Amino acid sequence: MQFVDLVKQYDEYRREIDAAMAQVMNSAQFIMGPQVKELETALAAFTGSRHAIGCASGTDALLLVLMAKGVGPGDEIITTPFTFIATAEVISLLGATPVFVDIEDRTFNIDPALIEKAITPRTKGIVPVSLYGQAADMDAINAIAKKHSLWVMEDACQSFGASYKGGRSCNLSDFATTSFFPSKPLGCYGDGGAIFTNDDAVAEMLRALLNHGQQERYRHSWIGINGRLDTLQAAVLIVKLKHFEGEIRRRNERAAYYTAALSAHVKTPGVPAHNLSVYAQYTIRVKNRGALAEKLKMRGIPTAVHYPVPLHMQMAFSPLGYAKGSLPVSEKVSEEVLSLPMYAQLPQSDQDKVISAIIAALKE
Repeated sequence: MQFVDLVKQYDEYRREIDAAMAQVMNSAQFIMGPQVKELETALAAFTGSRHAIGCASGTDALLLVLMAKGVGPGDEIITTPFTFIATAEVISLLGATPVFVDIEDRTFNIDPALIEKAITPRTKGIVPVSLYGQAADMDAINAIAKKHSLWVMEDACQSFGASYKGGRSCNLSDFATTSFFPSKPLGCYGDGGAIFTNDDAVAEMLRALLNHGQQERYRHSWIGINGRLDTLQAAVLIVKLKHFEGEIRRRNERAAYYTAALSAHVKTPGVPAHNLSVYAQYTIRVKNRGALAEKLKMRGIPTAVHYPVPLHMQMAFSPLGYAKGSLPVSEKVSEEVLSLPMYAQLPQSDQDKVISAIIAALKE
């Protein structure tokens, strides 16, 4: 059994993907080929955003927005400690300070009720993460940002395709970023990412920043990076995006199947009625996580922990001075979360094995 079986997905779309990749190979337009623009147009239409800008990774997407907003030493950016390190890493890379705010117990997303207490004169923006596939409470976050004249960037690296109150993730705030890492709900065959915004001027700057700051060849308006999206990856994503609505539906069917069978035995994902998750992870909570994971492993069932150590307790962020117990919900959740196999092509027979094994292990 695979945690995420990318081969099954490739087999389903093999003919289309092979043809799309062959087209790139035959053209030899490997850098900024026409497929990049085609993908950007399709991504913008899918989300409803005015601009979708392809880039080399979800991490670069986060970094590029911060660069475009001029984030640097002395600035503070509010974010969550319960996420992959990239969210806060890029803040520190620019010399700014990540300010961590605890999460909601139900959704694992940043708790809007705690954000205002963290705002200081140095705060420049808020970076909520739409974790495990569902959007954070963006209306509440945007209202706080507007009140304090801050910008908001949704880290949607796990939630592309999700919906919030009828709107699409990646078009719920000033900026949004996503990742096309292979195991994401919409994944390519290497690294890839995208930025979304409705701001024309910032979009123009972002397109330059990801290409060494140049707006025309050998004319550099800003200091930038090499953050371009590979044409081959764009070609793969164009194909997958055509099938993505169906994959979202199938992911939700598999999540519902898990929840119906497991909710009486473990704490299953909490998804508010106004949210549609894409279930980048299907994550349960158990107090005896280590023992359960080991028993499942013995039965040939893979699991994963996203994330075992919250960012404020990571050695890399120790200079920030957070003490154990300072963000209690994140710390508690990090000890209990366990992600189960989840992907659109996941066979129900595999789910039945997972469910039976969990129930049996808990009885033991």
